[in-house]
Amino acid sequence: MKNPNPMEVELKLALGPTGPSTLLEQPFLNTTSARQQTLANSYFDTPEGDLAKARLAVRLRQVDGIVLLTVKTAGQGGGGLSQRQEWEWQVSGPALDLAALAKLPPFQGELAHALPALAPQLRTDFSRRSWQLTGLATPDATSQGSHIELVLDEGEIISGGYRTPIREVELELKDGDPESLWTLALQLAEQVPLRPSDSSKAARGNALSEQRWLLPEAHSPAEWLHRATLALDAYHDSQQAAFLTGAQAALIQLAEHPALDDSARVFAQALPRALGADGQPTAAYGKAALTLAHRLAYQTALR
Repeated sequence: MKNPNPMEVELKLALGPTGPSTLLEQPFLNTTSARQQTLANSYFDTPEGDLAKARLAVRLRQVDGIVLLTVKTAGQGGGGLSQRQEWEWQVSGPALDLAALAKLPPFQGELAHALPALAPQLRTDFSRRSWQLTGLATPDATSQGSHIELVLDEGEIISGGYRTPIREVELELKDGDPESLWTLALQLAEQVPLRPSDSSKAARGNALSEQRWLLPEAHSPAEWLHRATLALDAYHDSQQAAFLTGAQAALIQLAEHPALDDSARVFAQALPRALGADGQPTAAYGKAALTLAHRLAYQTALR
């Protein structure tokens, strides 16, 4: 089994409609060849949604003629950044390896009873282009050897008879300093319309199937940014105007929060103005959101 002591660190960025084409125009991506793949993914849960309630994802992925079984736990982070446990290994066919799943820590307790009832609940099918970027440094030169995998995913989530697009970039730290993720993301935000996203593909699919998007309570600046980010995720998947209104309201609450210092407040105040009327990010929104998220990271439980 791969990853006996796993920890995935990544930054997820949702793209505007022109985001993929603008990303592909960036000169630094032409310095290394992209790997292109087609991924077909099935997510499993019980009919009662026990894994979703535990914020756990079990996925079978078919790619390059093989089948991979993956388990992901809930993340910790915010503003697009997440740190979560992940286990992944190859299996012989399109069926769950229940014996191996039963040995993993997430299934040692109450969730052990859920294993026999697991069945496919949603799909994510998308094309993936990936680049291996090495030798990346942080601004203060504390890391000169970071390795980041940049992936561009384009496709759709299919769940409960509903569909919604996938159009996102993931920056996964393979080796080195997590600060290099922020450095690269801010470099992208200079040119590419993007925004942080705190919703996993599995969480988006579960909400889509139920047609129910829940926003968390917020008190601290990190929590208000997280609420605004989830509200934007919900708006683009549901097309319900109330979520766009909720995102704008959360951004205003964030900008007025007394705990922000003056420099952070400048970025927070820019966010409501920089968000497009259609809820899509401008370059100014992405840069301000990432700068602020960088300061507030690691403070929020993710979906």
